[in-house]
Parts: sequence; structure tokens; C-alpha cells
Amino acid sequence: MRVPRLSFATLLLSLFAMFNLSLVHADDGSPARPAEWAQPVNVHYNLFQMTPTLFRSALPDTTAVPLLEKLKVATVINFLPEPDSRWLTTQDIAQVQLPYRTNHVDDADVLKALRAIKEAEAKGPVLMHCEHGSDRTGLMAAMYRVVVQGWSKEEALGEMTQGGFGDSKHFKDGVRYMMRADVDKLRTALANGDCSTSLFAACSMKSWFQSAHVQ
Repeated sequence: MRVPRLSFATLLLSLFAMFNLSLVHADDGSPARPAEWAQPVNVHYNLFQMTPTLFRSALPDTTAVPLLEKLKVATVINFLPEPDSRWLTTQDIAQVQLPYRTNHVDDADVLKALRAIKEAEAKGPVLMHCEHGSDRTGLMAAMYRVVVQGWSKEEALGEMTQGGFGDSKHFKDGVRYMMRADVDKLRTALANGDCSTSLFAACSMKSWFQSAHVQ
């Protein structure tokens, strides 16, 4: 018997119902934000703190630099094709550019981003961002949750879609990728230093060719 596929809208409604039921309510009766979710820091930049060493936001500008310095951000990771050097001129904050699109994302993109985040965190707090701080940043934030922190997909998707980071229409491609992602393979590849979960990925073939050529 074939199990029917859930539509994106049905999936979002299911996630909303699940997490709405689990929310603790504040004294005024309104739903309180789960403590484990990213917490708001600055509404203007859609800036949230995920962990003591990881922040997420929309595209900052020059006026955000004092705030980043106050938060002791040591590295900014940018998922856009345009460099941060346009607004970030201080030499005290390292810049990492990893452009990708959620409708073409693959395991290699995710591993590259997660590895960059982990390496940067060893040097101090990290800010990752895209243009709006919702879709590209949202997917990598969710994958960080499941691969690095051990959250379930449902928990990470709940935060992604209900966390107040942007309109839910932006999450369709990210949710689709997450639903089919093999978390165990990603976690193993990240630990082993592999560029992808597949031996036939372009980066894996390139690495194999280079090592064979050296030998």
C-alpha cells in the first residue's frame, strides 16, 4: 500500500499544530517562545542568537558593525553571491562566503557550511546570514540543529517554520531538502572530513582525481 505524500501546506499545518500544543504560555496567555529556539537580539536585522557562539540574521549593513563588535562576533558567514566587504570593512571580523540556493542545495553545500561554522566557532562567536535571514540561513540553521546538536528533524523544522524568521513561503525548498536528508550520513561525513555523502559527488570525484594524480 502506497503511503500518501504530505503536501508542503499539510506539513506546515502539522508542524504548527504540534508545536502550538507544546508551547508554554506566558502570564498574559500568549504563547511563550521555547527556550531552546533561537532568541531575538535585534528585530531590524532579523538577528537571533542560536547558541552562545552562533547567531543568524538578514543581510547586515555598516550600522550593524558596532552591534556585531558588542556581541564579539569573530566571523561572518555569508550565503549570498555578493561579498560582505561592501559593508564590513573592519579587519577584526573574518569573512567567509559560501553562496548557494535552496532550490539547488545538496549535501556538499550543507557539509561545507557546517564545517565552516564549526571551524569559525573555535575562534569566537559566528554570525551566518543571507538576504532576509529566513530561507538559506534557515536551512543551515536547521541542519546545524540536527547534524551538530542532535535535534530531531521535526524539532528543527518547527523552529525553522514557526520561529518568526520570515514568511513560510520561503521555506518550501529547505523543508523538502530536510525531509530527504540522511542525517547519519551527513554526521559521519562531517566527522570524517568528507566533502559529500556520495562518492560520486563532483567534489568527491575531484578529490579522488587529485589524490590519484599525486600518487
